[in-house]
Amino acid sequence: MATAPDTDVDPLTALAATAGQKPAVIDPDTGTRTTFAELEDAANRLARGLLALGLAPGDRIVWCGPNSLPVLTILHAARKAGLVAVPLSYRFTGEEMRYMIDDSGASVVVIGAEQAPKIADAPLPAVRHVVVYGGAPTAGALAWDDVLASGAPDPLPGGASTGAAMIYTSGTTGRPKGALRDRTDPTMTATLVQLLRLRPGDEVHLTTGPLYHSGPLAWASLNHLLGATIVLMRKFDAARWLELVRTYRVTNTFTAPTPLKRIVALPPEVLARADLSSMRSLVANAAPVPYALKQEMAETLGEGFLFEVYGSTELGVDAVLEPEDQLRKPGSCGRPVPGVELRIVGPDGEQAAAGEPGQLYVRSASTFSGYHGRGPEGDAEGWKSVGDVAYLDEEGYLYICDRSGDLVITGGMNVYPAEVEAVLHGHPDVLDAAVFGVPSAEWGQTVHAAIVPRAGRRLEIAALEAYLAERLAGYKRPRSWEVREELPRTESGKLLKRVLRAEYDARTGDAAQLS
Repeated sequence: MATAPDTDVDPLTALAATAGQKPAVIDPDTGTRTTFAELEDAANRLARGLLALGLAPGDRIVWCGPNSLPVLTILHAARKAGLVAVPLSYRFTGEEMRYMIDDSGASVVVIGAEQAPKIADAPLPAVRHVVVYGGAPTAGALAWDDVLASGAPDPLPGGASTGAAMIYTSGTTGRPKGALRDRTDPTMTATLVQLLRLRPGDEVHLTTGPLYHSGPLAWASLNHLLGATIVLMRKFDAARWLELVRTYRVTNTFTAPTPLKRIVALPPEVLARADLSSMRSLVANAAPVPYALKQEMAETLGEGFLFEVYGSTELGVDAVLEPEDQLRKPGSCGRPVPGVELRIVGPDGEQAAAGEPGQLYVRSASTFSGYHGRGPEGDAEGWKSVGDVAYLDEEGYLYICDRSGDLVITGGMNVYPAEVEAVLHGHPDVLDAAVFGVPSAEWGQTVHAAIVPRAGRRLEIAALEAYLAERLAGYKRPRSWEVREELPRTESGKLLKRVLRAEYDARTGDAAQLS
């Protein structure tokens, strides 16, 4: 049985002692390889340098920048120093950055030189220091190299820890909220390692998504805990992704469905060079993986390595659909992870029967503590929810219908947009799709669809309507359409339907009609 290391010392320190010369980080863009011994040295120096600035265990440190060696160094240093790491999207505007830095109460911000000007003149009263890496510091900021030079390479005293974190939710429904996580349950970690077929000491992980998002961050952190080599991808590119998997014999990664769709949509001559024979665990999350995409992946990339998981920043990983069930259980995101309890609560407040949708509640040791500044979450018995509507089938497999706020009620009938989106994704000319409700004087709401065509394909709305007519009841089918070049999504792959609704409201009704 595969388990995470059990040690009385910091996990990176232990790896530096047992596998010091093994590559810990490979950066293909710069051509650099950093060993576990070198990463340990830098993380210790940074941890001690930060504490020398007056920080104390429990203080919050915001970090910001694209996937890079300094980002991974910050994560290890924060854990070693007992600091609460707060990831910040480097794609944010200065105003968005300032909001989250201020809201988090961070004492220090460590930021890349490309992003530092966005906060250079910001009034951040709680921030004592800004540290800039990857270039010259902005006025009043400290240089990364100087902070490292002020710290000794010796490990800080203390035992093993996975580190505390405060990760801001993606803001799909409004202002992001800081989800506090005090620790990671070691038993749950060991369970996931076994369930996802990871092999300690024998993994090569590719960072498909940005590390400031909870999923890619958790998987990269887990891989370093297992002694894996991490191959950095600064920005996703489908053809480059295939090249990196082939070159470095990547064994696992974590991704949203959107990058997978872009990979299988590559030209045949590019796909012909693909080699995923080393891949053992490709984990998809952040949005449902359309059944049509799973079929296309099996045909073009192979089978036996795709895992779909249900989870969230707040609730951790709660269900896993294994490779053998991908095509057997269409629409499901798997069975509960051992140690995780799921409960479906119907409109009457009672537990729903198998096949009946209701609000999903989760109880486990891996759920978050609560939102920063808002107190603890969950009821007295420990059940927590993020508002997803779901059901369990007779075999105990979980199916997510949609977020409760995305439900469309048209003429008194409930429509779950995720169901309509899944059917749209099955059309060969559709690359991406979003479905939401729009006001209707007659029906209360009607279904509206925004679609993105595949490159080189022309979408005919009449053909799409005929396609849906064979697969969906009339009340579920869109009554209005728009064709777009892309859909607004978070970097983690979640649809920003509030943005789509706002754009729709700003237009006249006729502007969205394409018939």
